[in-house]
Amino acid sequence: MIRLARPPRGASGTTSRGASGTTRKAALGLAATALGLTALPATALPAHAASDPLARYHHQRLDWKSCVLGPDDTTGKELDQAGARCADVTVPLDYRDPDGRTITVAISRIRATDTAHRVGPLLLNGGGPGGQTLGDPPWVRQAMKDVGARYDVVGVDPRFVGRSTPLDCHWPTGAAFRGAGHDRAGFDRTAAFSEDLAQRCRRHAGDVLPYVTTRNTARDMDVVRAALGDRRISYLGYSYGSYLGEVYATMFPGRTDRVVLDGVIDPDRYGPRLLRGTEKANRHALEGWASWAAARNATYGLGRTRGAVLAAVDRVRTAAARTPLRVGDHRVDEHIVPLVVLDGLSQDNDSAYGDFAQGMRDLLRATDGQRVTPSPWLADTLKFMLTGADSHYGSVQTAILCGDIAAPRDPEIYWRDVQNSREREPLFGPVANNLNACAFWDPPRERPTTIRDDLPALLVNATGDPRTTYEGATEVRRAWPSSRLITLRGADQHAVYGVYGTPCVDTAVNAYLATGRLPAADLTCRAHAR
Repeated sequence: MIRLARPPRGASGTTSRGASGTTRKAALGLAATALGLTALPATALPAHAASDPLARYHHQRLDWKSCVLGPDDTTGKELDQAGARCADVTVPLDYRDPDGRTITVAISRIRATDTAHRVGPLLLNGGGPGGQTLGDPPWVRQAMKDVGARYDVVGVDPRFVGRSTPLDCHWPTGAAFRGAGHDRAGFDRTAAFSEDLAQRCRRHAGDVLPYVTTRNTARDMDVVRAALGDRRISYLGYSYGSYLGEVYATMFPGRTDRVVLDGVIDPDRYGPRLLRGTEKANRHALEGWASWAAARNATYGLGRTRGAVLAAVDRVRTAAARTPLRVGDHRVDEHIVPLVVLDGLSQDNDSAYGDFAQGMRDLLRATDGQRVTPSPWLADTLKFMLTGADSHYGSVQTAILCGDIAAPRDPEIYWRDVQNSREREPLFGPVANNLNACAFWDPPRERPTTIRDDLPALLVNATGDPRTTYEGATEVRRAWPSSRLITLRGADQHAVYGVYGTPCVDTAVNAYLATGRLPAADLTCRAHAR
């Protein structure tokens, strides 16, 4: 699917796709015994189990080494330069059978330098689901400023992601989502496409698919905690990572210290249809970008007014519905154009806006029949959507969503929702409400986690976030009365802390990480002036 839940690597100056701009990945983008298998307290054990059935995992010795895997490993070099070391943590594939098959979870760590005031480990998750986080400690450590010296900052590639034991369904795409098209024939094409993706995953990865879930990722996090030798962890989760944090804190009560959730998912809305309900926020973000592009018509040539720019986008949509647009080696049809637009909307800054404007200019030229060599952002986006280069990303992201919560299986449910939404939002409705591979997936093996009643966490969200909408943050704030919410008002921005660059937010988060004390009341910060 699109990179619906992955924030950019803000402090390092690069960005991630899907919830953003140019380099790496993602598009929106969300029990417990000691095994994490039931709704019992985390300290309870099955009667037949030993005192700690996971002892060999909890007490494993980690082999810390250089993070560089080869001469072209930019991520490894950045980690090494920041003083990080990397290790593989062994975890069970199936926590119901801890003596059975094992897999590895790759982690990186920049150790605390202020050891006299060390708080403990801060585990990171950058979203996705399925996004790599192993490379994030350097920019997060930079965003933390002086307080970062008091933490071991730990990046974790979740099971089957990045450098962890891999999973790849050998898809012809990195994106499992498609727009439904303008008629029933187009919808039926996406249904057949989605069913084929699900069948490919059964064929290539069926033996592990039942274990690719958020609950198992949370169990892995607790093994990482124990292997690091700490009783509790602090946690920073972006986007889908907010849902993972909610699940971990529920499954393992008492094992979290300071928790920051940025781009907050309402757990009651998490599931395979995660994009539903984002149409209004994406339209608002599109209109904001259109105003920006209109003010720069001399550069991009998309129109002198917001209305003219929006009309240009609609012209691309309608042209692609008649005949696929030729862009480089790709054919961009009515199923892809809405995804390109969604992929361009998540970061509220000039660089991301410029990338998207150049991409729309390329598509507009293609509607006139011109030969088009796509600009770098559009080339990268189409490569993700129309080739198998990022098959592994879409495979894992979809497996997590499908493995967590069952999707409706009747295509008529989706067709009805697509038709109803099309009247209100013809561009975003047919993709946000369309079916995906989860409609053809095997049912999940576990029930979804019922999230705990309260947690004193720090929540962060922009009012115009087009991936994890602001309503999700306000719902979690109501459900968790001990929490506090930092609102970034006036920005169509996905992921804020250390990313957007507003001292109001970053200072408040760092104060909480330094003291462990939440703000006395909710806090509102203002977006940058344009």
